[in-house]
This record gives sequence, structure tokens and C-alpha cells, in this order.
Amino acid sequence: MSKEYTADLQKLFLEMMMNDAQNYVRVQNIYNVENFDRSLRDTAEFIKTHSDDHKTLPTYEQVQAVTGVELKPVPDITEQHNDWFLDEFEGFTKRQELERAILKAADLLEKGTYDPVEKLIKDAVQISLTKDMGTDYFEDPRARLMALKDNNGQITTGWPAMDRKLFGGMNKGELNIFAGGSGSGKSLFMQNLAVNWVTSGLNGVYLTLELSEGLSAMRIDSMLTNVSTKEIFKDLDTVEMKVRMTGKKAGNLQIKYMPAQSNVNDVRAYLKELQIKNGWNLDFLLIDYLDLLMPVSARVSPSDLFVKDKYVSEELRNLAKELNCVFVTASQLNRGAVDEIEFDHSHIAGGLSKINTADNVFGIFTSRAMRERGRYQLQLMKTRSSSGVGQKIDLEFDVESLRIRDLGDDEEYKQFKKQSSSIYDQLKNKDSGIVEAPDEEAGKITASVQSSKLKDMLAGLKSE
Repeated sequence: MSKEYTADLQKLFLEMMMNDAQNYVRVQNIYNVENFDRSLRDTAEFIKTHSDDHKTLPTYEQVQAVTGVELKPVPDITEQHNDWFLDEFEGFTKRQELERAILKAADLLEKGTYDPVEKLIKDAVQISLTKDMGTDYFEDPRARLMALKDNNGQITTGWPAMDRKLFGGMNKGELNIFAGGSGSGKSLFMQNLAVNWVTSGLNGVYLTLELSEGLSAMRIDSMLTNVSTKEIFKDLDTVEMKVRMTGKKAGNLQIKYMPAQSNVNDVRAYLKELQIKNGWNLDFLLIDYLDLLMPVSARVSPSDLFVKDKYVSEELRNLAKELNCVFVTASQLNRGAVDEIEFDHSHIAGGLSKINTADNVFGIFTSRAMRERGRYQLQLMKTRSSSGVGQKIDLEFDVESLRIRDLGDDEEYKQFKKQSSSIYDQLKNKDSGIVEAPDEEAGKITASVQSSKLKDMLAGLKSE
């Protein structure tokens, strides 16, 4: 039998708030004048307005004079009575908000507007009083730190150099974004992460909104078997055997294509269906890529990148929290990043909206010369859980198998890095227009360097 919140009961709620100002303060975050019976709505509005404007509740006489409703003091109130009031008022508010949300949802459905319906209902259901008082910092430091370690569910990326910058790896419930220009390797990085994680026994999903399922799977075939994509069909038996052998000791990996302009609800529905059919828990989710998704909570033009990406980023981060999994996606760098050797927030397509929401953002830097040498560089543009912002991670890239690995000790690359660092230092001095000559014994020779020469030097570095 459903509970009936009569006008008399609602009047008692107002009287208990008037009786103890603390009761009003404790329910202020869910107090909504629209929830009250029409006969009490003016009274509820006056109490709220007076409290907001004068920082104190009105007197009983004021309420009666202004609204015509007589509220009476409630005698002999104990703490148990106040607890009853808090529980009942929370239930009353939830019921009223949900009822109103359902009526609004019905109107939206009749108009054919479906996307905001879920948010309306979800917001109404989640209404509650503030009961979580947070963390007592000094109470139990060890338990607090161990809970942080356990709850984060940190997972290694499979690249030790990257793990060191992230203080151990990527955390569950966080939004990680790989940012790169067109053809920079955003999909390659996510596919390599899928290989790293599934071969370590984790279960995950790779959602592609760009490449087909078949092409994505064939790339992963090459990474798993160390057979070039050009040679896969020539050595199909070996590839099949290696994939099947790896699968026996690996986790589960599902590759799914979704059309561009899908949204988070499409992703959520697919994952739920997958979980029901396969029965395994999700450890990681990779979506290739963020820019091709559309928001659920607002109707936005695809051309309005800032607003669109803001909503999509927030919805993806909420999804990561909801699923409690490691979540990785990608985004484009804008045209301004084409000739840059160091990225900043202004180079992200769509602006700061994604950066502000993301927990970690990695810029993918490469050039033709680096790819020929089999090298990639990640630049940490943002990290929330470590102090790695501004640092760089050099990784090895196998052009044949498309595998990205930790660089390790590579003498050839050490020499290459030394040379490129020297050129980079010269480029950093372009604002001063001076380049130091290497021969100190001959004295310091300075020369004016024109911007066109610097551009030539940069072009030489990229095309060397």
C-alpha cells in the first residue's frame, strides 16, 4: 500500500521545520516548494524566501499574517522525532519529484523527444538528504590509504615507462583520453592497450565508431601473433593457431562496431546485453573515439564541438564510474597542432571542455622520421592522480606488427633522442632569436635567426 502524504502531514513537516531551524537546514538541499499541496505552497514559498533573504526563519505570527496559514509549535520534540521527520520528508520529496518527472516524461514521449527522459527519472530517483559526512582525516590513515588503493582498482598499462608517470597505472572510474592528429595512431594505442590488458587476463570491450570490426580485429591479430598485416593471409594457419593458443590463457575481448553519432545510452544498453549473454564482468572499456559520439542529456548540433564534447565527456566519465572499469577513449588535435612539437590544451579539438572533464590526457607526437625509426612519444597534457604533467614517454613501435612496446635500452634511440633534444633546445630559444655556437673556446658567437629558418629546421626534424 502506497503512503499518502496528506495536506495535514505536509503541514506538520513545515511546523517541525519552524520548531527547529536545524531541521530546515538539513533538508534545504531537497526542499522544493512545488512539492507541497496547493493550500500550503504559499507558506512553503514564504519560509524559503524569508530564510534566503534574511538568513533566519520567520516567526509563526509572520507566517500567518503573510500567508493566512496558522502553523503551531510542536511540543516535546526529541532527537528520535527529528530522525522520523528527516526520513519521512525525504520519502515525500522523492515521491513528489518522481511523480512530476513521470508526467513530464509522458509529455516528452508524446512529442517524440526521448533523450531527456532517462535523466529526468534518474534525477528524481537519486534525490536524497546528505548523509555521507566524508572522511575523518586523522581517524585511521592506514585504512584510508588501503581503501584508496583497493577502490581505485589500478591497472598497469603494460608500458612500465607510462606506469611510472601515472604512479602505477590507470585507475578504474577515470576518463583517459589519447589526443592526436589524423593518422597519428589513436586507434593503434587503444588496440595495443586492449592487447596488453586481455593478455594479462582482463575482460574488456573495444567499441569502434570508425574502423570496421573486421579491420580492428585483424590489427589485433597482427599485434598478438607478431605477423605483419600484409602477411596474415599468406600464413593463415600460423595466425589462427597463435590466436587460439593465446585465447586459452587470456581474458575476454569483444570488438563491436557502432555507427557514428551513437550515444552513451547505446553503449550502456550494449554492455548490459553483453553481460547478460556472456556473464563476465567488465574490467576495461575502449571507445574509438569520443568525437564521434553525441550527448544524451542535451540536443546539440554536431558542429557545436565545445558544448557537444562537454556533455559527451561528462556522460562518459559518469559511465566509467557507474561501470567501475578502466575507460579509455581518443580525441582529435586541431590544425594548430600540426606544426607543433609540444602540445597544450589549446590544441585539443573542441576546446577545454574535454580537458576539464578528463582525468588523464595524453598527446600523441610522431613524425615520419620517428615512425621510420619505430618510435612514438606520448606527452602528458593532464593527470589528476600523479605529478606527470608536461613529461614525455618514449615508446617503441613495430611497423610490421603494429605493436607498441616500452622502449627499454635502445642505443640507436638514445643517440636519436640526444640529437632531437639538441634541435628542440635550439627551437625553444627562437623567442630570443639567438643560437649558441658549440665551440666555446672560440668564444660565444651569436646570430640572428629568422622565423623562416626555424620553420625549415622543424620541417627537417619531422621529415628527416
